[in-house]
Amino acid sequence: MAVSPLEVVQIAAGEMANFAYLIYCPATLEGVAVDPSFAPDRLLDQARQLGVKLKLLINTHGHRDHVAGNDTVLSASGAKLAGHPLDLPQADLRLDEGSRITLGDGTIEVLHTPGHTPGSICLYAPGLVVTGDTLFVTRCGRADLPGSDVRELYRSLRRLATLPPETRVYPGHDYGPQPVSTIAFELEHNPYLRCPDLDSFIQLRQG
Repeated sequence: MAVSPLEVVQIAAGEMANFAYLIYCPATLEGVAVDPSFAPDRLLDQARQLGVKLKLLINTHGHRDHVAGNDTVLSASGAKLAGHPLDLPQADLRLDEGSRITLGDGTIEVLHTPGHTPGSICLYAPGLVVTGDTLFVTRCGRADLPGSDVRELYRSLRRLATLPPETRVYPGHDYGPQPVSTIAFELEHNPYLRCPDLDSFIQLRQG
């Protein structure tokens, strides 16, 4: 079983059941903030309490409920903004398929997972994946919004399904029966991952 040297702190972040995240290396205390949403001060407080220095603020996609706290985190921490250019053209650091972010002893790999939005990304390190609004616990993101593509979402979910089964899933919203799951749990309990083909997925997601 792959174990990441990185730690993840999940933070309840507002009235839309959002989650923000602090990902950091406990050995060096280098970290990134992810999707501060409506509770950026909670994220900043966690970083201060742990002594983590934020080098980047990463958005998994550009929807307002995920980026609402960006300015607060950026001004308080001096971190640079990072995201996929299709969703965050103003980002200081362009993240795309295969981009890697080093945090002390650990590395985050960027997976481009379009579907919910054109520039949706997931953040993968051995043993964990932060999935934004692509994959929720027993659910998945909407594909009926401007810029959404249900076929791309299907392909992105199939890709996540190939991650090691023990990989912990950290979603963008608290929409499921528990706040964190694993790829194995999703393969067993998530109807969107259990669809046998694209047509059945479209019928379930858009029906």
